Amino acid sequence: MAAGSLPVPSVPEASPGASPGSAPSVAPYDAVLLVSFGGPEGPDDVVPFLRNVTRGRDIPEERLIEVGRHYLGFGGRSPINDQNRALLAAVEEDLASHDVRIPVYWGNRNWHPLLAETLAQMRDDGVTRAACFVTSAYSSYSGCRQYREDLAGAEAAVEGAPRLDRLRGYFNHPGFVEPMVDNTLAALAELADEDRHQAHLVFVTHSVPTMMAESSGPIGDAYVNQHRSVVDEVVEQVRDHTGHRYPHELVYCSRSGSPRVPWLEPDVNDHLRALADKGVRAVAVVPIGFVSDHMEVVYDLDTEAAATAAELGLGFVRAATCGVDPRFVGVLRELLLERAATERGEQLARAAVGSLPAPWDLCERTCCPNPRAELPSIGQLA
Repeated sequence: MAAGSLPVPSVPEASPGASPGSAPSVAPYDAVLLVSFGGPEGPDDVVPFLRNVTRGRDIPEERLIEVGRHYLGFGGRSPINDQNRALLAAVEEDLASHDVRIPVYWGNRNWHPLLAETLAQMRDDGVTRAACFVTSAYSSYSGCRQYREDLAGAEAAVEGAPRLDRLRGYFNHPGFVEPMVDNTLAALAELADEDRHQAHLVFVTHSVPTMMAESSGPIGDAYVNQHRSVVDEVVEQVRDHTGHRYPHELVYCSRSGSPRVPWLEPDVNDHLRALADKGVRAVAVVPIGFVSDHMEVVYDLDTEAAATAAELGLGFVRAATCGVDPRFVGVLRELLLERAATERGEQLARAAVGSLPAPWDLCERTCCPNPRAELPSIGQLA
């Protein structure tokens, strides 16, 4: 994916604590752990993977089989693991090109390589303390604390495991936002000339239960507020490029669970129907809640939402996710150097755009609470 027309954020050649011409210091860390959700690699993996995803939630087996059909329509293989392999390779190249000397590992919450497997390998390689980059940009139980819980569980399960620190959230880091601006502009350029100026921007993220959204972050409502801040920033930067402020809305996809439990709405398909009823002729769908084109993007948007738009006669384009855009790849390096400096008692400027400040390193105990029971987690204030 090309870097696009926006400037690449500058990074100091040396971090505090490094002499001129020396490699940037990553002390006290001796490894980086890329942490993701995971996904099945073939048809036989689908239901076991879904059991891992839903463990502790008493989801009936027949429901897992039904959801599994989404994966079977793509050969039983989620794209997410291949995307993580590509991100891992890109991160390693980015670190090397900036003379940041540290190994990078990869572990998943729900499918191989599982976190405990990776931590055992890191221990055997002599790693003692690792910085963890989570491929989830926003604050919520499922998007943050659950990752921190699973990291703590893996750390406890592996004797001699390295100490783990989670790198801070990055929803408003320019390396995440600016690629999404360029991708939105590229999507708009694909629309027919007669439709482009009148199109609506449809920003999509993963729906979560409303109670989870309301309790997210240190004071609540962080999940929606963070998304809205990024949406506003993307819309404003698109206006700067085009001279036009596009009508837009934040909507949701991938709802699951009991119909009796309220989840964030509107659903993307319902929103497309409402737009068509108002006479809107075209939409550019922007997956603002996702960092790569995994199953929620290729099924919920490229398959279901695209089919809904075709049925309604709506012009439909979908913006790319960040994927391995060099600016997004560089976010990990910048957060690593930032956190390493903090751990050494030094300060680096924290990059952020939009209406909200850069997120915190350590979470309050009450931040994004587990809706079932409190569990140990890493990255938490005492």
